[in-house]
Amino acid sequence: MSTLVLYNGLSGNHTGAEKAKNAMKVWADRELTFTDITTIVSYEDLFRTLSKDDVMVLCGGDGTVNRFANDTADLTYPCPVYLMPTGTGNDFWRDIEGGDRPRDITRYLSDLPVATVKGKNYRFINGIGYGIDGYCCEVADQIRASGNTKPINYSGIAIKGLLFHFKPRNAHVTVDGKEYDFKGVWIAPTMKGRFYGGGLMAAPAQDRLDPERRVSVVIMGGAGRIPTLLTFAGVSKGEHVKNKMVKVLTGKEITVSFDTPCALQVDGETVLDVESYSVKA
Repeated sequence: MSTLVLYNGLSGNHTGAEKAKNAMKVWADRELTFTDITTIVSYEDLFRTLSKDDVMVLCGGDGTVNRFANDTADLTYPCPVYLMPTGTGNDFWRDIEGGDRPRDITRYLSDLPVATVKGKNYRFINGIGYGIDGYCCEVADQIRASGNTKPINYSGIAIKGLLFHFKPRNAHVTVDGKEYDFKGVWIAPTMKGRFYGGGLMAAPAQDRLDPERRVSVVIMGGAGRIPTLLTFAGVSKGEHVKNKMVKVLTGKEITVSFDTPCALQVDGETVLDVESYSVKA
């Protein structure tokens, strides 16, 4: 039996390899092989070298799980896939309530929803951020591009955006054929899990193992900056859904359109100037 440890060498300012080796000390009694997923040319060829008695372990965060899920979407896993969380946000791990040791996540990697954004398809494990959440990722990318190496203060970006910079949009939302219109929308994420953004519980009732494979779109809008800021503060514990300015809709096919383009993020990957996105669960 062999254990293949997959990591992203580019993650964490190129500390992915170091974090993987440190994390896998919990399995120090096993023979480990480390492979950078950014160097894998063909997962199909890689899987031919593995048997059902072997184990694959992903070392990383949400981005690593997302990349692996997308790169292997049309393949059958030859052995169990485990996760050892070494990322920054680790929202996927938080949602499945992982423990201190690697955990088998194979069942969570199948039947993932597919988002279509500007003609490109993305499978996602956590959710899509559209509105102030996408704006935060856009600003964070700009800060990194300026050469900043310090941790990004997403809360600070969100507060400044809510108070001064981000302009709410009018949204047209379709859920399983039913159409809705919302004024002054601040966020309109669609969620596979409960968490995104490093611990924000956007959809507290969402079940990623829902037998009907439904996802949730969360609409927050219709109020000014100060009331929205106060409501947004409740996202950390999922309490925002109690507010009348928040509407949660569940379904299998969802489309969200804004009257003015803004940034969007899919499991942390930013897409700029998006007018609409659609999801098929």
